[in-house]
Amino acid sequence: MTDDILKKIKQLPPLPESAMQIEAVYQDPDSSFNDMVKILEKDPLLTADILKAANSPLYGFSREINAISQAVGLFGMGTVRGFALASIVKKSFTLDLSPYGINNDMFSALSKKQHGLMTSWCLRKENKLLGILSPAAFLVEIGKVLIAQQIMVDNKQEEFRDALAELQDVEAAERKIVDADTPEVSATIFSHWRFEESLVDTIRNCQNPEKADEKDQRAAKILHVVRVAVPINGVITDESINAAKDLIGKYALDMESFETAIQNV
Repeated sequence: MTDDILKKIKQLPPLPESAMQIEAVYQDPDSSFNDMVKILEKDPLLTADILKAANSPLYGFSREINAISQAVGLFGMGTVRGFALASIVKKSFTLDLSPYGINNDMFSALSKKQHGLMTSWCLRKENKLLGILSPAAFLVEIGKVLIAQQIMVDNKQEEFRDALAELQDVEAAERKIVDADTPEVSATIFSHWRFEESLVDTIRNCQNPEKADEKDQRAAKILHVVRVAVPINGVITDESINAAKDLIGKYALDMESFETAIQNV
């Protein structure tokens, strides 16, 4: 990773107090459902963001979710924590993804679809991992924001587009132009903000799950599958689904639940 990108990360403002309180409650083994609800309800804007996200048709609930307590009850603390952190973190950045050929709405849709697929796939059989996977799915792509900034500062937009066309691999193009890729930059951001090690490790190694700590490898494999199924433009295709299924077979993950989830998304 270049010194310029590291400098950008070190200059990021600290997360607001609401994020710190959410993390403290989530990491406290003695905390309860009600403790999380109380923290979230203190911030009306954050509450509104969470409820808007929770009511997305991606999650397939037939009735409207109109209270934080209802959202936590339906999704669990880990997933609602993901909703909250995604809202807070994205407000810490000025978004301009133009070097990737996508706009802010497309970038938002990308994160939502990845999270929707992740939640639908894992809610029943991988529920214990959603405390890591929910924020990971929402936040793994945030490194693109700083990479895009660096590409524009260096005036390498055309060079990056050529690399994307030549390599047909976003991370490979990023490494060629800025000597860093999205998972590496995202993980470094969240390490800087002192998120838990498993979340950082899962994001950092989602392209190469075997390099993750043994306890994080399953989460990294699932995140890898989701990112392949939902590519950068947010358009799920037969090709991306088949590539994701190849990984599911390789990693011995749950194919039946994935097929149901991908139909919902």
